[in-house]
Amino acid sequence: MEEISKNFIHAFIEEDIGEGGRFEGKKVHTRFPPEPNGYLHIGHCKAICINFGSAEKYGGLCNLRMDDTNPAKEDTEYVDAIQEDIKWLGFTWDDRFYYGSDYFEKTYELAVGLIKKGLAYVCELSPEDFKAKRGDLTTPATSPYRDRPIAESLELFQRMKNGEFPEGAMTLRAKIDLASGNFNMRDPVLYRIRYVNHHRTGDKWCIYPMYDFAHPIQDAIEGITHSLCSLEYEDHRPLYDWVINNTDVSCKPRQIEFARLSINYTVMSKRKLRKLVEEGLVSGWDDPRMPTLCGLRRRGYTPSSIKNFIERIGVSKVPSTVDFAFLEHCLRDDLNLRAKRVMAVLRPVRLTVTNYPDGKTELFEVENNPENPEDGTRTVTFSKNLWIEADDFMEEPAKKYNRLYPGNEVRLKSAYVVKCTGCIKDENGNVTEVLAEYDPETRGGNTPDGRKVRGTIHWVDSGTALDAEVRIYDNLFTDPDPDAADRNFLDFINPNSLEILKNCKLERCLGNAAFPDNFQFLRLGYFCVDNRDSKPGSPVFNRSVSLKDSFKP
Repeated sequence: MEEISKNFIHAFIEEDIGEGGRFEGKKVHTRFPPEPNGYLHIGHCKAICINFGSAEKYGGLCNLRMDDTNPAKEDTEYVDAIQEDIKWLGFTWDDRFYYGSDYFEKTYELAVGLIKKGLAYVCELSPEDFKAKRGDLTTPATSPYRDRPIAESLELFQRMKNGEFPEGAMTLRAKIDLASGNFNMRDPVLYRIRYVNHHRTGDKWCIYPMYDFAHPIQDAIEGITHSLCSLEYEDHRPLYDWVINNTDVSCKPRQIEFARLSINYTVMSKRKLRKLVEEGLVSGWDDPRMPTLCGLRRRGYTPSSIKNFIERIGVSKVPSTVDFAFLEHCLRDDLNLRAKRVMAVLRPVRLTVTNYPDGKTELFEVENNPENPEDGTRTVTFSKNLWIEADDFMEEPAKKYNRLYPGNEVRLKSAYVVKCTGCIKDENGNVTEVLAEYDPETRGGNTPDGRKVRGTIHWVDSGTALDAEVRIYDNLFTDPDPDAADRNFLDFINPNSLEILKNCKLERCLGNAAFPDNFQFLRLGYFCVDNRDSKPGSPVFNRSVSLKDSFKP
């Protein structure tokens, strides 16, 4: 990754590792701790780039840790997918790969230590009573079990661990401040009973630590210096510090929060993304309409385009929503430099060059990428029978229409100038064939007599054309804010978010294309091979992004 610019997080880090700082003389050590209950999305990418990028900037280390303290929806499928996505972005963690469950024994011991210090107690309030006794801004919370003797809490906590009580019967709570204005500090739950099989520990445990208790302990055990997390944890920071300061851990990490990434026309909740998958509204977590990293990868997004997007939106404490068009803009910037140009006809109609010799085939050398001459050239064939886009012909042209219509001349890209002489229609009046004559003096598209030819269109030789399926994607939602609090996001599913085009005609060179190759289909957009459904002899291409840039800086 290119060196990311300095931001307020880096200012804090430099203060901490500088002379007199809390981590003077220590190596910067961050972590990325995803919960393996779904696939990573573009929002996670911001946290990935901040954590791995900040460690890289200061010559430090970044751990990858699976936050698997809530076994209900966690799975090894997600663990594998998370690692694949992060590696795809270009980040590595060497041997610093951990699980929250690695620390279950130690976390339990530290909880026992809090009970012995009189800083935690077993509470028997039901979830309903717990909520009812939480209080409000003017009323403290209450619990009749807060002054339970230490020995009794120790015994009950041991029995909770042994599986002697049903779920919801008891919790372990921290003894902090029932009147705190920060409700996270009103004796928060540290452990709850859950009889759920864990993907790593099986049925060994039936009590599981809450994230706010486990996370700071995990950071401390791993020697994390800076716990960089999203802004919703700002109100949890006092509890993070309380756990660090009151448990017997040697490291004292610093938590720093930043604003999450929000993008319009999408949702960023893993729960809601899972709902889209489970209800069959998308083809899977890697559906190219999904904001997941595997979905973006399948659609044709590149690691550099995504990391450039994250770098350019910056790091802030102020929540904001980024236009999806800017993400597309960053992809265009990247693909414009790297994608080879080819010709493809997505909605074909036959073009017959009536005065071209029957059976003759010519070869033309065409540049692969004008932005990168080192990509060289390729050979395309030309014959009497070609394919062109249906909308490149109009029998009665609209105003300023510079493509084919009776009597008009256009350039066939890199080949000849042709003049339209008419068309052939079926019994329903649909155009099935466009007729034209070529000027043999205009090979390469030149006009020796200097006459002006305004239009240039792409084409594919029907004799060598590759048949393919092409998928055109649009926003998954019709509203820029489908996730607003007063809405059901499913009400805004875009019924036209996917258009599947069959029997498209592509240059023969695309028969050797393989994922993740990117191409610019001239005049149509950027495309890539679909990594799931494309097969030899039956290629499928996804449109990554159109050529038209709607982003306005």
